[in-house]
Amino acid sequence: MRVSGSQNQTLLDFIRSFRADTKFTWRTARDYGLVIFGALLQALSMRLFLVPGQMVSGGISGGAQIINHFTNWPIGLMVFIGNAPLFLLGWRYLGGARFALRTAVAVAAFSLLTDLLVWFIPAEGITDDLVLNCLFGGILLGVGLGLVYRGQGTSGGSDILGRILNSKLGISISQAYLITDTVVVLAGGFAFDWRHALYGLVVIYVSGLAAEAVSEGSSIFRTAMIVTNQPQEVAEKIMGVLERGVTVLSGTGAYTGASRPTLYCVITKAEVNQLKEIVREADQDAFMVIGHAHEALGEGFRPLSGER
Repeated sequence: MRVSGSQNQTLLDFIRSFRADTKFTWRTARDYGLVIFGALLQALSMRLFLVPGQMVSGGISGGAQIINHFTNWPIGLMVFIGNAPLFLLGWRYLGGARFALRTAVAVAAFSLLTDLLVWFIPAEGITDDLVLNCLFGGILLGVGLGLVYRGQGTSGGSDILGRILNSKLGISISQAYLITDTVVVLAGGFAFDWRHALYGLVVIYVSGLAAEAVSEGSSIFRTAMIVTNQPQEVAEKIMGVLERGVTVLSGTGAYTGASRPTLYCVITKAEVNQLKEIVREADQDAFMVIGHAHEALGEGFRPLSGER
C-alpha cells in the first residue's frame, strides 16, 4: 500500500510528538501522576458506589456495567476492550500524541484498577442508600475525571466517540455526549430499573460539575468591564485599594460617537462589592458588567510559568 506524502508527514509529526512527550520532565511526571490518580478515583467510585448501587453513568464503563450484570464478565476488561477500537479510530482527534498517550494510560489504569479493587472492596460497597451512592459516586467520579483532564488526558469512551461524531456528522460535542450517555442510561433502566436510571442521570450531572471544578477551577474569579467618564480616577482606586491591574481599552459610543474609555480588570469573588463601591463613588453614571472567569494566570494570581 502506497503512503501519501501528507500521511507520511502526519506519522513523522506523531513520532516527534511521542518522543517529546515520553521524555522525562517533572511536569510530565506530574501529568501522568494526575492521570493515574484520577483513574484510581474513578475506579473507587465504580466499586464503592456505582456498581453496588446499580447506577450507570454513561459511556463505555456504563455499558460494561450493564453487560457485567447479565454475564459477570469483568468490568475493567470490557472497558479496555470497548475503548481499543474507539482509540484506534479516533486518536487523530485527541490533539496529537500527548493526549493519545495520556488517554491510553488513563484507560489502561482505570480498567486494571477497576478489576483489581474487586479483591479489596466488598461487592455491596459501603452503603445501600441510593442517594448516598449517587452523590458520593458522582463527586468521586467527577474529581477523578477532572484530575485526568488536568493531566492533559481524556477518559476515552464518550470523549473519543463524541469527537468522532462531531468531526464526521457535525454534531456538537455536548450533544454527542448527551446522545451516547442517554443511550447507556436508558439501557441501564431496562437492565436494572427506572429509579436507578434516574439516579444515573443525577450521577452524570454531579460528576460533570465536579470534573469542571477540578479541571478548570471553582470560578472564584470575576472579570469586570467598566465604561465610565472618570476612567483615570476609577483605575487609580482599583490599583490603590484592591491592588489589581487595570487595562484601559479604547471605545466609542455607538449613539453619540463620543470616545468612551473602557476599563478591564480581574478580581476575586470577595472583591466584587469593593469594586462596586469604588465605581459608585467615582462615577454614579458608570456602566459595569461583571462576568465569571474559571482561572486567572499571571501577575497577582497564579504564575503563568507554572502552566503548560
